[in-house]
Amino acid sequence: MNPVVDPVMFSIFLIFFGASVLATFALFARQSLLVAYVFLGLLCGPSALGLINDATLIRELSHIGIVFLLFLLGINLPPQKLLRMLGSTLSLTLISSLVLTAIGAAIGMFAGLKAEDSLLVGVSLLFSSTIIGLKLLPTTVLHHQRTGGTIISILLLQDVIAVVVLLLVQGGGGFAVAMSLASLPLLAGLVYLLNRFLLLPLLRRFDVIQEYVFLLAIGWCLGVAELAGLAGLSHEIGAFVAGVALASSPIALHIADRLKPLRDFFLIIFFFSVGAGFEPAMLVGNWLGICLLAAAALLFKPLLFAWLLRRAGEKQFMAGEVGVRLAQMSEFSLLIAVLAEQQGVIGAQAAGLIQAATLLSFIVSSFWIVQRYPTPIGTNPTLRRD
Repeated sequence: MNPVVDPVMFSIFLIFFGASVLATFALFARQSLLVAYVFLGLLCGPSALGLINDATLIRELSHIGIVFLLFLLGINLPPQKLLRMLGSTLSLTLISSLVLTAIGAAIGMFAGLKAEDSLLVGVSLLFSSTIIGLKLLPTTVLHHQRTGGTIISILLLQDVIAVVVLLLVQGGGGFAVAMSLASLPLLAGLVYLLNRFLLLPLLRRFDVIQEYVFLLAIGWCLGVAELAGLAGLSHEIGAFVAGVALASSPIALHIADRLKPLRDFFLIIFFFSVGAGFEPAMLVGNWLGICLLAAAALLFKPLLFAWLLRRAGEKQFMAGEVGVRLAQMSEFSLLIAVLAEQQGVIGAQAAGLIQAATLLSFIVSSFWIVQRYPTPIGTNPTLRRD
């Protein structure tokens, strides 16, 4: 009798057992752990050993990690601090978005793509990875220093742009975009009322029961994320709003500390799914465009952000560090490419160009940051911070 293999259990086993093995080698070789997770996905995915033939479930599970990441970020940002941060980087984010879109579109045209495809390639270049940008920041820098605040506000404004792009790609016109954006203050108002008159009283009454606090926090995060999804916004924005509302609770930091392991669990799955979803066929005939687009993210983007920040009055070292930490493409770039190809908005060549360049930028950027700046997963003991 042949044993029955549970595909979900087998996938989880492959991810975490394999990640533990490759992460060990990565640490001895002083490499980024994130690179180990992506390489494991490449190795186990359909394009190599084929141990996981369908990465769809893994990709859907990994999305939860991004949701928790934004929720924990919001917990540490009271509304007054958030508004101040966003206002200080609004013009910088808009200028950089326009410049990067133009550069990316030019690369798409050089690669022989149609004008519509080239424009979406340009849009994909403007986004930086929320996961790499935030996960590789030490907690003290993320929440208590100007570097962290600047990175957070730029990434949040980019997320709003990403929501608009996703709505347009899905076939929603200007009216659909306007309605979704108009629902954001309504969502924030509803969340504020629920938080004040329901969530906080429950936390005050039962805060000594840690299991209940843990359960309530997860339910609140995912509940508001789903509510945002129903309103036409992204789950990530909903989770962030839920976290900001909870930031006024005296035990907010305790909740954040308890949820970090759960966040890391799903983020490991995310980076594995990035590698597993890569297809070498994307490289055929695209290699020059891929290298140019990745180079624009890795080399031109940090120079642009550093220049804009220095013009805004920031110190040179801080401006340079922010630029390097934002020097990659984004998980939103991957999502936009896949969705746009499914909707027939762009061709397979443009989608492959975006996905391959994003993966390459993930690998090089995370390696660069870990080798040069303080991170929680630094391979050099002198750069390891949390």
